[in-house]
Amino acid sequence: MTKTIMIQGAGSNVGKSMLVAGLARACVRRGLSVAPFKPQNMSNNAAVTADGGEIGRAQALQALACGLDPLVDMNPVLLKPESEVGAQVIVRGKRFATMKARDYGKQKATLMPHVIDSFQRIGRGRDLVIVEGAGSPAEVNLRKGDIANMGFALEADVPVILIGDIDRGGVIAQLVGTHAVLPPEDRAMIVGFAINKFRGDTTLFHDGMDIIAQKTDWAPLGIIPWFTDAWRLPAEDVMDIASKAGGRIKIAVPRLNRISNFDDLDPLSATPEVSVEVIEAGRPLPGDADLIIIPGSKSTIADLQNFRAQGWDVDLAAHVRRGGHVLGICGGYQMLGNWIDDPDGIEGPPARVPGLGLLNVATTMAPHKRLALSHATYLPTGDAVSGYEIHIGSTEGPDTAHAWLSLDGRGEGAASACGRIRGCYLHGLFGADSFRDAYLAELGQPVTAHIYQAGVEETLDSLADHLESHFDIDGFLKLAR
Repeated sequence: MTKTIMIQGAGSNVGKSMLVAGLARACVRRGLSVAPFKPQNMSNNAAVTADGGEIGRAQALQALACGLDPLVDMNPVLLKPESEVGAQVIVRGKRFATMKARDYGKQKATLMPHVIDSFQRIGRGRDLVIVEGAGSPAEVNLRKGDIANMGFALEADVPVILIGDIDRGGVIAQLVGTHAVLPPEDRAMIVGFAINKFRGDTTLFHDGMDIIAQKTDWAPLGIIPWFTDAWRLPAEDVMDIASKAGGRIKIAVPRLNRISNFDDLDPLSATPEVSVEVIEAGRPLPGDADLIIIPGSKSTIADLQNFRAQGWDVDLAAHVRRGGHVLGICGGYQMLGNWIDDPDGIEGPPARVPGLGLLNVATTMAPHKRLALSHATYLPTGDAVSGYEIHIGSTEGPDTAHAWLSLDGRGEGAASACGRIRGCYLHGLFGADSFRDAYLAELGQPVTAHIYQAGVEETLDSLADHLESHFDIDGFLKLAR
């Protein structure tokens, strides 16, 4: 019979996603058939699945750690924020509704049957399902109708391991405080705990582990030191993409308010000769960048308006005048054109707004979202490119005659007459090693060959080794049921 266990955090960003990936890889290496599961995720960095839907990027990485293709059942509810108060709700890979947070709070309990159905399907034929929570169970004000943490754990009878983040301080209070505020039935689901992101000599916290264990009666499973190679794994949160200096090729990326599907940056950041700098609001785009990438956006028109408010349109125009290169991907591609039309008000009130005018194209938003895993060819060299499409709207205009990709026998993307400004809808293209090398060489900076996917696999194995050394995996498996 399939065993299950759940990783929850005493707060957000305690490292749950990475721990699930590392534990999954460690258990697979022990000969177990493992699958990941996250009842509800909130992220604009989605992955397109083998069965034609979308899930959180972290669950796609966890699937890779398990040696599986990503499937919609691994993350049945995905929330994609579109504004400060609302989000698009994706259920089993497809758009379900767009709701304000208050309305979703009232409706989320109705999604529990979908969550349980997916959980049961993903566990069939598996030895182990490792479940990831969301946020923290200590947010008891959100407990009613919960499907992400204790609500799910109780409904599915899944034991919980609670993770504390010592890097942010107060870790004893994080864990003991969670124990104190949980109602008895929720508290009873927690069977163990661990400390993550420790820096220095772990023996200095042995007394702290004893204190937590005495006050909670939870089994201590380990003190996990900071994993220094975490940056080599695909990031789900843009805040986890650390700007990397030192490479001679400088790539600048403006951090859009609703940045989405920025996994395009991961292979670039992993390339030794490349420096990737994420530019926060309030800072100018650097004048010495070789390439500026405008990434995807969940709210293209709103992010375009904010792009202008930061003065980045002026910086970008100056970069082009200096002979710099520009690449827009998905929403960034749409921004580079002359116009963006939203006649049906998909992103807000119906509007027609001017784009940045660097590509002679125009975009019209439409209700249908294109979701596809795609294989393309880079036309200048013939190199194969694999990626995915996840967008609304279509882009047409004279510069599409300068398509630089061939996808399903048709031209994809657009380029300026000089060839230094390009856009396309294909995400993930820099994961193709030969294409990435060829594209960077066009910036006048050849790079040594680097196999990105092999690096991800090696890092997952290193993470599993790290957990084997510092986390009681035998105890973890005994607590699963």
